[in-house]
Amino acid sequence: MAKLNNISEKIFNQEQLKARLNVWRLLEKKIVFTNGCFDLIHLGHIDYLAKAADLGDKLIVGLNSDKSTSDIKGPNRPITDERSRAYILASMSFIDAVILFDEETPINLIRLVNPDVLVKGADYTIDQIVGSDIVIQNGGNVQTLEYLPGYSTTLIEKKIKSLQ
Repeated sequence: MAKLNNISEKIFNQEQLKARLNVWRLLEKKIVFTNGCFDLIHLGHIDYLAKAADLGDKLIVGLNSDKSTSDIKGPNRPITDERSRAYILASMSFIDAVILFDEETPINLIRLVNPDVLVKGADYTIDQIVGSDIVIQNGGNVQTLEYLPGYSTTLIEKKIKSLQ
């Protein structure tokens, strides 16, 4: 159970994350933030998250709660519950913190984290990325990353439905 405890220690609430951020900032760590639903983890997610982690010293993942995922993706999503998704993400060695959020956008988390680097997929332009103005105004930068072609939760969902 020690390994499972190590994983659960990477899942934070806001107060815990604030304290950890203070330590990382004191140690002059470059903080990277990204967010998403991360429903049915696949190679595309792993590729994206590993590339995001390469942009700094500490990667924080804002994870849409079940409620916000359903609000964004529709009533049949998420397929995997928030607790499972949080543990799966936290089990990745290159992710340092996972924090759930209930809102439709992570704007409040971005304000809390004040990342050095904000990352989203290249299907967004920088001006479309929630919080990009805040990050840039505070001296950080915003990066977009290309997705790995052929991998998406939507494609997996379609494939499963076609098997029925």
